[in-house]
Amino acid sequence: MPEKNSAIHAPLQITGLSVAYQKKPVLRNVSFEVTEGELIGVIGPNGAGKSTLIKAALGLIPRLAGEVKVYGKPCNQQRQLIGYVPQRESVDWDFPTNALDVVMMGRYGHLGWFRRPGSKEKEIAMECLSKVGMADYATRQISQLSGGQQQRVFLARALAQDAKLYFMDEPFAGVDAATEKAIISLLQELKRSGKTVIVVHHDLATVKEYFDSVLLLNVELQEFGLTNEVFTRANLQRTYGGRLSFLDRQDDELLLLSGQGKG
Repeated sequence: MPEKNSAIHAPLQITGLSVAYQKKPVLRNVSFEVTEGELIGVIGPNGAGKSTLIKAALGLIPRLAGEVKVYGKPCNQQRQLIGYVPQRESVDWDFPTNALDVVMMGRYGHLGWFRRPGSKEKEIAMECLSKVGMADYATRQISQLSGGQQQRVFLARALAQDAKLYFMDEPFAGVDAATEKAIISLLQELKRSGKTVIVVHHDLATVKEYFDSVLLLNVELQEFGLTNEVFTRANLQRTYGGRLSFLDRQDDELLLLSGQGKG
């Protein structure tokens, strides 16, 4: 019996996801489904479970309950369709390798167990480095790169994976303006090619500009939908509680977040 085309399934479907650390709930009964070809921001205060959501979806940490499907199948059966950019601070940047080798690691899922990367993989890796403005640093040890340059290398590695669904955990954190511009340009390129990108993000001032949809999270799912419908003062106040500050303007635009950060 022929297998159904993965395109008829949602890129990501999460049902009843719960995670606890030492019996303390970090995520509680989270359920949502994303649409293909969207940029989705995951927003919430410190300790809201944003990074936990990504790690649990990827199977990097145990789930207390719930189900995660990628294009209709369990996540562990769809690894070749998934790209992941972790938080930069979670990476051992002293590991003795150069930028090109890091990016080539993104090709391993296409090679199988017994094939070593060859000239084709090197060419693809160089193209990905070029896309993020890092081709001139291909032979540079990653420990010698700045924070923004390191982030670009990891984005290039994700590009090299040629995935359909990307998870990015705080890709804009601690980078300079030029790198932020390069990152959002890359995300838009991924979207134009039909990829789905889920981004943990903390700068509320750029949410409307960057994302098609937004997921508001604080242990439980507060709201999920199109940015222009969900990213409202009332929903943000409910998600952040007293940690949210506004600078009133006629257009009611959110300008300042107190207590923003990871979670």
